[in-house]
Amino acid sequence: MSQEKEIIVGGQAVMEGVMMRAPNSYAVAVRRQDGTIVSKSERLPKLSEKYPILRVPILRGGAVLIHSMLLGLKAINFSAAVAFEDLEAQTAEKKQSETRAAVQAATASGALLTTAHAIEAPAARTAAELFPSSKNASSGSVGASTVAVGSIVFMLFFNVFLFIVLPFLLTNFIFINFGWGNLQHVAPEQTPAAGAAWYQAFWAWIQGYLKPVRPSISFNLVDGLIRMLFFILMIYGFSRLKDIKRIFEYHGAEHKTVYAWEAGEELTVVNAQRFPRQHPRCGTSFLMLVMLVSIILFSVIKFDSLILNMLMRIVLIPLIAGISYEIIRAAGSKETSRIFSIITRPGIWLQNLTTKEPSEDQLEVAIYALKESLKLEPQN
Repeated sequence: MSQEKEIIVGGQAVMEGVMMRAPNSYAVAVRRQDGTIVSKSERLPKLSEKYPILRVPILRGGAVLIHSMLLGLKAINFSAAVAFEDLEAQTAEKKQSETRAAVQAATASGALLTTAHAIEAPAARTAAELFPSSKNASSGSVGASTVAVGSIVFMLFFNVFLFIVLPFLLTNFIFINFGWGNLQHVAPEQTPAAGAAWYQAFWAWIQGYLKPVRPSISFNLVDGLIRMLFFILMIYGFSRLKDIKRIFEYHGAEHKTVYAWEAGEELTVVNAQRFPRQHPRCGTSFLMLVMLVSIILFSVIKFDSLILNMLMRIVLIPLIAGISYEIIRAAGSKETSRIFSIITRPGIWLQNLTTKEPSEDQLEVAIYALKESLKLEPQN
């Protein structure tokens, strides 16, 4: 078996770059606005050796998910810091150019005395920006970190609302409205007392549709379809944005590079270009499987309380992730198997949205990240 097959690699697209992960290391490479590539690489701790309980099936899946999220946060934080530094440098250069232009214009008009006073303060500010103290540089790094962490926290809450809370409430509304399922005790109360104000009537209507429907397979199937519809619409909307489109291009570059490594090809831009941008082990395939597992699990673990059913959808996320991980792991032991192909096919389709054809420069960054990661792998 070749070394490429022995070392399984994966990755993630970040702002103007790619993070590549090998079994014992990771590296993130980002292209600056001046065209240079900067990178950060580290060895990964062996959590299963430090915490043997993480070797237990299902539990290890949850641990892998959490560790991957934290690693992804570090990669995003690094790329955000690089973008932040580029933006600061751009701003400083622009102010310096404006100051130089002002001096030239004033000199040409003969207002030398006025010029001397006018440029004194701007020149001092420009020097401070071009040659920041260590304190200022440190605060800039902390600022970038704070922004990145804040964005992740916001997105977590946003995703819980958009992909768990809202689909569940909409499904409950649909089942009550159409009288599906066992609904004898949950008929909506749409006839408030005579003479009630409009807001009282509206509240009575809301209360009627918020009564709990006991989840069934059909209920969870509708819930899952709504979640997937939201996800596809969100991805499609994001793909229309210029900055997100570039991240999707780096996503495609990551997949092509991984394919080239797994095929035993030399890691060059020309070789990577020949491979498809959709990869069966992408996280989108995992997300599709998570949806299917959740439909079954939520049909078994259910309550007659709207709040409890909603909370269960949040609390059971690690369990669902663990089960999905074990299924992918078992099926992926032989990626050419028909079972693995069926499981990952919806994810492959979805990657037509989440990946775009990368440029040569983007492939170069992905290859750079993978090479930097492989440098830290144990040499046999």
